Amino acid sequence: MCRPLRMISAFTLAILLFALPLTSNAQPLKESLFAEAEQTMAAAKKARADLLAPKNYGKALEHYNKAEKKFDNGDSIEDIRRELKQTVDYLKQALDATKLAEVTLTPTIQAREDAEKASAPQYSAKQWAEAEKKFAEAATELENGDVNDARKKGDEAVARYREAELNAIKSYLFNETRQLQRSADENKVQKYAPKTFAHSLTLLQQAEDALNKDRYDTDRPRIMAREAMYEAKHAVYIADLISNMEERKMTTEDLILASESPLERIAASIDVSAEFDNGYKKTTDMILEYIVTEHTKSERLSQEISDRKQNIVDLEQHIAALEAKLGGAKEEESILRDRIRAQEDVRQKFSQVETMFGQSEARVLREGNIVIIRLIGMNFEVGQSTIRPEHFELLSKIEKAILVFPGAGVRVEGHTDSYGSDESNLKLSQDRAEAVRLYLAANMGSGAPNMTSVGYGEARPIANNETKDGRATNRRIDIVILPHM
Repeated sequence: MCRPLRMISAFTLAILLFALPLTSNAQPLKESLFAEAEQTMAAAKKARADLLAPKNYGKALEHYNKAEKKFDNGDSIEDIRRELKQTVDYLKQALDATKLAEVTLTPTIQAREDAEKASAPQYSAKQWAEAEKKFAEAATELENGDVNDARKKGDEAVARYREAELNAIKSYLFNETRQLQRSADENKVQKYAPKTFAHSLTLLQQAEDALNKDRYDTDRPRIMAREAMYEAKHAVYIADLISNMEERKMTTEDLILASESPLERIAASIDVSAEFDNGYKKTTDMILEYIVTEHTKSERLSQEISDRKQNIVDLEQHIAALEAKLGGAKEEESILRDRIRAQEDVRQKFSQVETMFGQSEARVLREGNIVIIRLIGMNFEVGQSTIRPEHFELLSKIEKAILVFPGAGVRVEGHTDSYGSDESNLKLSQDRAEAVRLYLAANMGSGAPNMTSVGYGEARPIANNETKDGRATNRRIDIVILPHM
């Protein structure tokens, strides 16, 4: 038997009906209130403010959590806004602090990244935790304005990160790779993939030798140990493939045809006809050419967008100046016009310089009004800074490119990969940059502009130091042209 429905008083019903719209509108209201704080929080996270500015970031989180709690409790909108304003203010301070930390604590940040790549948090947890504590102390000192103490604690963190990295390399990369190699050997991988397996053994031995030779240069042994592990796994895959071929009675022709399939798919995706009548080279070259061309287009579009944004900023400043000072409108307009004309002049000269170099010689880049000529076709003997005769022609083109920008300043930058100690890389990059500067100055004679040289060592990589090609890309000379504006 059904129970009769209880009667609800008119007062209770009114309360329930009134509450329903509030619940349904709560989320849009919260999104509106918290929007600025959410956006600033996202920017702070992207800048790693939790790591580089823990004090201000922590205070921002406290106020953000208070704002959420007050919203959930139905507190006044003004109270919530006050907490959110505090959140945004602390986050902005944190963002400013991260920029200073990136400059002041560069060695610490690099040491942390290296230790993380070696899986130190998992395989050297104690040293990692100690390093993280010192890093937080260094970042907090920097937020407090004490640069000297920040650097001191940062150096202490570097030592702990390097120790954690070293332990992780030994306990994880070396031991895991040895175990993998033993397992591969037991499964007769050496029978089916002897060259790949032997390469893995050689790499691991070289990694151990490098670590024993210089325990402070952990980058090289870490990368080589990872490559040794990869080659061991690679050997296992090849052995399995060959074993399966035998079982399925596949022929060498079947294997070659199967290996062409991935290139065919890639070629089809870029509307290129794959051809293998003379091997893989033709199709591979077409794909690479497409990638390089598209990458160049992307860089140009990015630069055009940057230029448009700068023009918008200039116009906004012009409008603001006109509104603030109508009497000086013509003068402001003239200044703006000159600035835009100078920017257009740089763009035209950039295009002219870009056509002077082949793809294998140099890449011409632009950051705002700064032009960078990256000498892809120039390299040095290992550990040397002497310019080789085969590069004289390329440097002659550099001289002509510099003359396209009369009155411009020139900075020759030297960069290395991460192999070797920080000190030796810094010196080598400086020596190479200075060698190029002296060569250009001597050959340009009285027409030479004001030129300086600087070596950055391994501090400014543009590619992945974990790969051979990436390291080759990072070993470079950049000619930076600073047009007179």
